[in-house]
Amino acid sequence: MARLQIFYDGRCHLCSREISHYRKKAIPGTTEFVDITADTFDPVAEGFDPKRVNRHLHTRLDGKLFIGVDAFRAIWSVIPGYRWLGWLTGLPVVHFVSKFLYSIFARIRPLFPKRRKCGTEACQIGGKAG
Repeated sequence: MARLQIFYDGRCHLCSREISHYRKKAIPGTTEFVDITADTFDPVAEGFDPKRVNRHLHTRLDGKLFIGVDAFRAIWSVIPGYRWLGWLTGLPVVHFVSKFLYSIFARIRPLFPKRRKCGTEACQIGGKAG
């Protein structure tokens, strides 16, 4: 199993673009990307609240679960070039402000346009399906 698992909304355009970027930067074998909109994803089997997993980014780093801003901090601790951002958002004031801003984003994200659901690998990694 990869050291880091990222559970993301594959139907969200913004989320998919960000995940596509992280895929390019990740060291092979260190990160697993799990689309929570895939038919095979079972939030209960993963130990997640089905409603919360659709509202907030979730990651699992070395077996420990992180949600929201802390999930991003987990990503930034593993993906090369982002450790500084993880450190910065760990500072108390920055962390507080980041959590506040993320809570606003999490509330409005469901209003963003959604991608069509598809089962192809190209669609799952941010490409276009025919």
